[in-house]
Amino acid sequence: MSATALLLTEHDFVRAAAALACSVAAVKAVSEVEAPFGGFDALGRPRILFEGHKFSKATQGRYDASHPSISHARWTRRHYAVGPTPDARNAGEHSRLELASSLDRDAALASASWGKFQILGANHLACGFPTLQAFINAMYSSEGRHLDAFVGFVQSEGLDKHLQERRWALFARGYNGPDYAINRYDTKMADAYRKFAA
Repeated sequence: MSATALLLTEHDFVRAAAALACSVAAVKAVSEVEAPFGGFDALGRPRILFEGHKFSKATQGRYDASHPSISHARWTRRHYAVGPTPDARNAGEHSRLELASSLDRDAALASASWGKFQILGANHLACGFPTLQAFINAMYSSEGRHLDAFVGFVQSEGLDKHLQERRWALFARGYNGPDYAINRYDTKMADAYRKFAA
């Protein structure tokens, strides 16, 4: 499959907007903010962000002392992979995920945010996937499957009404969590929406 076959098309955005009863520009805004570099890196790996505080919680802190870079009680950006390019950072995140998977595979996969819409693996049921593995398989498949997961999650969490009415702070709170303002998700989405709606 070619790299372009993995990418979202205009038809995908239209389909998602229809399912969510919102504008195409609203879906594109979330897409741009959540994964500005796309859902996959140059090697075809889904973009991920491994969340050590989620892994710590899922494993009851069992690895906090022995593996503090991948398991820690509180959120911090200190352990995220660094590198000169988005692909280098993604490679680093996959290395962190591999290390965590060697300790507890399911907890590790559930503790990463996946793909174009950066959905936490632990939310696979809310996205409409019966198992964590089905969700992971979809994340390796295509951005279209990332979009399906996004639509399922937004509907399941009742966030579609915020997209419809472009209430970005409420949407970001529900989608990104209560600390959404730290990364300015709401203002970034509002700015992206204005660009796509123009």
